[in-house]
Amino acid sequence: MRAFLPAFALILAACGNEAATPTFHAEGRPALLSEWGLVTTSGGQLVLSDGVEPYDLNTPLFTDHAGKLRTIWMPEGVTATYREGQVLDFPVGTVITKTFYYPVDDAGHVLRGDAGIQVSDTPETLDLDRVRLVETRLLIRREDGWTALPYVWNEDESDAELMRAGYSETLTLAEADGTLQDIHYLVPNVNQCAGCHATNNTTRELSPIGPAPRHLNRDFAYAEGVENQLTHFIATGYLAGAPDIDLAPRAAVWNDPDIPLATRARSYLDINCAHCHNPVGAADTSGLHLNFDAPVGPNLGICKPPIAAGPGSGGHRFDIVPGDPDASIFIYRMDSRQGDIMMPELGRSLVHAEGVELIRSWIAEMDGSCF
Repeated sequence: MRAFLPAFALILAACGNEAATPTFHAEGRPALLSEWGLVTTSGGQLVLSDGVEPYDLNTPLFTDHAGKLRTIWMPEGVTATYREGQVLDFPVGTVITKTFYYPVDDAGHVLRGDAGIQVSDTPETLDLDRVRLVETRLLIRREDGWTALPYVWNEDESDAELMRAGYSETLTLAEADGTLQDIHYLVPNVNQCAGCHATNNTTRELSPIGPAPRHLNRDFAYAEGVENQLTHFIATGYLAGAPDIDLAPRAAVWNDPDIPLATRARSYLDINCAHCHNPVGAADTSGLHLNFDAPVGPNLGICKPPIAAGPGSGGHRFDIVPGDPDASIFIYRMDSRQGDIMMPELGRSLVHAEGVELIRSWIAEMDGSCF
């Protein structure tokens, strides 16, 4: 059962939807998403306020097939600074949102939100009769660093309520072939957000993951027309210090068959795994580096034995055995739904079968031997 807001709060939220104005809260934890004035519901749609810029990623993180509407907002007079190989350097006052949703069928089942199903007339809105809103997560850049706040949408999708302690719900996913399976959807509590967003295990400071140049360097179908996202951010005053866009790095689209297999596999691992598996990440002691620029070799998992034995190895000796995906720990862990085995260990309850097949094919094509 989803959270219900008090009637007076719903009335206030509905009134605010008519002319929502983005508001930066320098401290505190507003109880309602509408208090931020960034993404609100109006006229049967989820809409973005003026100055709230949508964006997408070349290869997104897999989250149980949820669709995601991502946005960035900054107060007037400030801008982000381009950084090569890192997320943009966002100023104090920046608020990043990510709204998780699923398309719905006539029976009330949810459908794959990452399957390209049309859910609105523009990429900048969501039609509420076509989708089930689940949650909107905020990353707020305050003076003392980033703060993460999760908001869960109420039953009538008029507003979302802060869920500091997290939230869980079981949804029924209908596949294209008619089969049904349960999604045990988990909204993280404010502390669990660090499981992914504390990308440096020494400082443990939170950070965005997706809005890095290599992930943002792609076209987006804005209401005014198709434009490269980096170019668009420069034009709107949201980005400074960027090189010629033709010189900026671009992450591969993981399911584009025209891109070399190894490049797609590395891009997939980069966005799904490298926030922990990098030289300074939460999994730094594993010695497994899956960031996009990690050199090919043992640190990438090739013929690398696991640091710690246990159920996560499945009795396999190496993370990657060239030419033999079934002997590789990578495939064993990605293809599991068991909590002490599966990787990634947060953000999913399902196996991403297409992602597993991508990594399986990449390993199968590798030359070499571990023996």
